[in-house]
Amino acid sequence: MCSWIWVGESDLHSSRTFGTLGRCVRGKSPGSHKHHGFWACSLLIPATKQRCPCGQHRVPFTGLAGAVGDEERMAKKDSKNIVKARAAVTKPTYALPEAVGLLKQVKYAKFDETVDLTMRLGVDTRHADQMVRGTVVLPHGLGKTKIVAVIASGDRQKEATAAGADFVGGEEMVEKIQKENWTAFDALIATPDMMKVVGRLGKVLGPKGLMPNPKTGTVTLDVAAAVKEIKAGKVEFRADKTSLVHVPVGKLSFDPQKLVDNATTVIGAIVRSKPSAAKGKYIKSVTLSSTMGPGVPLDSAVADAAGKH
Repeated sequence: MCSWIWVGESDLHSSRTFGTLGRCVRGKSPGSHKHHGFWACSLLIPATKQRCPCGQHRVPFTGLAGAVGDEERMAKKDSKNIVKARAAVTKPTYALPEAVGLLKQVKYAKFDETVDLTMRLGVDTRHADQMVRGTVVLPHGLGKTKIVAVIASGDRQKEATAAGADFVGGEEMVEKIQKENWTAFDALIATPDMMKVVGRLGKVLGPKGLMPNPKTGTVTLDVAAAVKEIKAGKVEFRADKTSLVHVPVGKLSFDPQKLVDNATTVIGAIVRSKPSAAKGKYIKSVTLSSTMGPGVPLDSAVADAAGKH
């Protein structure tokens, strides 16, 4: 094989490139690519993001492969365990109890894996009126105790401490988070009167999903109830840019029925959170998986049944 890379139809010098990254036949020159509608440039190396020396490529192509000859180095080989586990998923869809049983059956990791539920929704999250977001308390918890921090003042701090909050403070905690990027907690609760100073923490807490929000119940005057709910297994769900919702529903060591109950509760909450602006099919697919295990597709009847609970 030679080092020429063809990157797309039409001309590389155009503002749009599309097609598939590949190699040309050994010994062929750039001009010979014209007969099949592709142009080539051996100096365009997407893997290193180098600009072509000719200076005329306005939109460098960034394909899945890098420079020619890098395919083997860049390809990641799946382990025998995961290949065997994926091979066990033989049906197009499974009932929820079956899926839980299958994940337990193919388990090979030496640690207690987290079981996750992933739902693909028929919404366009670019529109505010189609955003899906909320919270739900799992009946059997997550198998771990969350670390909760509370920013409040006066008697609210005492209430939070009595409810079991791990960290309680006021403006001094805000300064610590802002100056030290301190985020040694899983959830942050704030009272409405403290949000004027907590608002400065958006750059630190926002990317980590820790910013208090009234919609998720983490901006409230009843800090004691909020702390107890989170400690009891309250989880947040939110559709991402690709309309997917990822929610943990417990540990693989849980009793099968507890995992079924938790998953059913989450599915039901998401079904009931359907935006009025959403059109067409709302639940497109539901998948259950574990940290190291395969994704097991669930039957569409699971969502229908959960929505009636």
